[in-house]
Amino acid sequence: MSIKFRTRTEAGKLLARELTAYADCKDLLVLGLPRGGVPVAYEVAKALDAPLDICIVRKIGVPGHQELAMGAITSGGIRVLNSDVINSLAITSQTINQVAADEWQELQRRDRVYRGDRPPLNVKNRTVILVDDGIATGSTMLAAIALLKQQEPHRIVVAVPVAPPDTCEKISEKVDEVVCLKMPEQMYAVGVWYEDFSQTTDEEVRYFMSKQSQLMAALGEPSAANS
Repeated sequence: MSIKFRTRTEAGKLLARELTAYADCKDLLVLGLPRGGVPVAYEVAKALDAPLDICIVRKIGVPGHQELAMGAITSGGIRVLNSDVINSLAITSQTINQVAADEWQELQRRDRVYRGDRPPLNVKNRTVILVDDGIATGSTMLAAIALLKQQEPHRIVVAVPVAPPDTCEKISEKVDEVVCLKMPEQMYAVGVWYEDFSQTTDEEVRYFMSKQSQLMAALGEPSAANS
């Protein structure tokens, strides 16, 4: 494997190879974190013949350094804060609330654009593979896990191409399994580990969800994708 992933598509295909143990799982569901996690999740879902849905979570980025998460919020109203970042940068509650309010508006917009009036797929008693294109601080993924646990899945697996060891360890305490291809000690930012880390668009998210739903239609599996 090269030092960097060429694209999210390549990362997704490589990640899928490490998840083949779940190929025969009858209750399997793959959830991608929009936007960048969806192309990765699509490749995993396609390889495992699993339905694909989204788990909408928004990072609460540090003003002026949006790549650095001071927390995250979910569509279920769950907020997870990164106390280490907040304390080290002396970020006030007012700043957190202001950024969170802006991200809440974007979260609601994405939910309308990606899902329309279709409800999320039911995750209760299912094995769920939660996928993103990488993890830095872990705030976004932890928020997604908290939201998912409210829906009582049978098993939660977090699968990502890249994340630092300490973050993987932190997340492993919250889920049944963590699958990660690269665990660099010096993470910097997720985009550093891709040759092409161009922003995934809303249209691409809709495309991947629609494409996977077409593949699932023959199996009689319901879809949350917009047609």
